[in-house]
Amino acid sequence: MGFLMKKILVIILSFLPSLMYSQGCMEAKSEEGVSVVGFFQPQYELRQTPSDGWKNSFTFNRARIGVLGNVPYDFSYYAMIDFSRFKPQATYILDAFISYNRFSFARVTLGQFKPPFSQELNTPCHKLHTILRSKVVNELALPDRDLGLMLWGNLLDKVVSYNFAVMNGYQRNFFDENKEKDIVGRLVIQPTEMIRFGGSFRRGITGTESDNLKTRFAGELQFKWRDLLLQAEYIYGKDTGSYTTGGGCDGSPIEFHEGPVSRDGMYAMLMYMTPWKLQPVIKYEFFRDDISIADNIDQCITYGINYFPNDWTRIQVNYLYRSERLKEVPNDAFMVQLQVEF
Repeated sequence: MGFLMKKILVIILSFLPSLMYSQGCMEAKSEEGVSVVGFFQPQYELRQTPSDGWKNSFTFNRARIGVLGNVPYDFSYYAMIDFSRFKPQATYILDAFISYNRFSFARVTLGQFKPPFSQELNTPCHKLHTILRSKVVNELALPDRDLGLMLWGNLLDKVVSYNFAVMNGYQRNFFDENKEKDIVGRLVIQPTEMIRFGGSFRRGITGTESDNLKTRFAGELQFKWRDLLLQAEYIYGKDTGSYTTGGGCDGSPIEFHEGPVSRDGMYAMLMYMTPWKLQPVIKYEFFRDDISIADNIDQCITYGINYFPNDWTRIQVNYLYRSERLKEVPNDAFMVQLQVEF
């Protein structure tokens, strides 16, 4: 295999989600000592608005720095801070957890981390194939960080990976708002290098009322053949009482609503890594914020291209074509993002 093909293979593999599912977005540079890691994502946005037409701005999607490492014997730690002032909170602790890794088939993590729900939510932010996460993930896979205790590991020579967690079910950096705990789990099976599939669930109480029960289910699929990669996921959510919308990775404000309501959505994404380090991407997604309403479907097609100048830098260009069946809203967007990882 030539030098160029080896470099391309390294890039492709580095942008696939890890089968370890340890909930940390980045890996240590060595087995000993402290590793300082992070990434910056400055970008340009051109957004269409219903009232003011097209508006544009330079912004930061994310600006993160953290530390991680191993402690003799069998312990590891991970902490990450986001300090982009374009988010609702100026600076906040994103992740902070400790893991016990003695047994690969049964590891334990305690702290604040990503809940083990959804393929795309558990794809690290700096490894996403499009600039934004899918709307269904932002709406139904939240909170994107939570406090809890998780048991996780690999079985059958890494053919099976599982995560099972007991979590607050509230927001990051907050005490639980009720006496109940959320149960969250994810199971992924990869019988061959080409195919990976699985599912995840979440169940718990939202808010202070005992009848605010939330239930989430997700099914995921990944198919990889040479330089071609296909990913898809479906998520269903049911809320019996009050529920929230917004607050996802795109920084939308959180809004409160009264239920009951059932919601669902999916995405399917296809991409191909060319020999020139250019990766075209096309992604289709839909979301229904109330299944009981006919034709209540919000759709989005993302046309994108990713360019990798080297192993630490990425340039993403996305155009988001959005359409709504019930009531069309002018809300398309064009984005360009530069990312540097360290």
